[in-house]
Amino acid sequence: MPQKIVVSLLTKDQEFQILQAEDARTAAAKAGLDIEVLFVNNNAALQMERLYHFVNAPAAARPMAIVVQTVAGDGIPRLARDAANAGIGWVLLSRDVSYIDSLRTEHPDLPIAIVTTDQLNIGRIQGRQFRSLLPSGGNIIYLQGPDDTSASRLRLQGMKEAIEGTKIHVRILNGEWTEASGERALQSWLRLSTSASETLHLIGAQNDAMAVGARKAIAARRPEWLRLPFTGCDGLPDGGQRLVNERVLAATVIVQSNAGSAIELVVAKLRSRQPVPARVTLQPRGYPPAL
Repeated sequence: MPQKIVVSLLTKDQEFQILQAEDARTAAAKAGLDIEVLFVNNNAALQMERLYHFVNAPAAARPMAIVVQTVAGDGIPRLARDAANAGIGWVLLSRDVSYIDSLRTEHPDLPIAIVTTDQLNIGRIQGRQFRSLLPSGGNIIYLQGPDDTSASRLRLQGMKEAIEGTKIHVRILNGEWTEASGERALQSWLRLSTSASETLHLIGAQNDAMAVGARKAIAARRPEWLRLPFTGCDGLPDGGQRLVNERVLAATVIVQSNAGSAIELVVAKLRSRQPVPARVTLQPRGYPPAL
């Protein structure tokens, strides 16, 4: 019976999460591992409940590792520790938390690590895109993901660093990485009486899905703003890159899936028994490249 890895992801309603699942399945099949992928509808309690089931299963039924992008920004440290104590590896996706280091020290024989993208650099690339699109400055609405996550905070920090010293002014709205949440955030802002007098020059989002949702809200209430540049992030070939090529988005940031790299890290630990890196950081790139 092949050894099993459980992969827990946020939602089926976001194309990057679907890519993560496909990437994980491909890497597991290549290594001859069994895999179960769970989507938790951005529900932290549901994620905890489903992972608790695996952590507390009889020893013979436990997975060898859990690869997880947590809904909660803290990376659910208590469950991670319970997993390690039960002999289950723990690889965290797109989160940066300090407890990983102590877990690695306590359980050197387990694959325990973080696999992420350089979130700060994502923000810097977005900021440079804003500068290129608005060389004279202007007013931006910036759709941020959940502000309790390190990815969202670092992208915001990098963006602010890149536009420092310019005449670009940013209004931050919060979403949940999904198209529907981007649409809701813009709808709520557009209902404010103060939005009617706003002059807007660009709408940016921390992922392509929220940018598309923002466009839907704008089309419904302020269609004249559809001429403004919209930007996003994730940059899948059939997602953000296609939308840029079709001029629906002005720019995106191409982010590699990190789930496959996480599976490869687990496999490396399984086969060599040698230490694996505590953190694997993948690099993003802007699209279109000339912007």
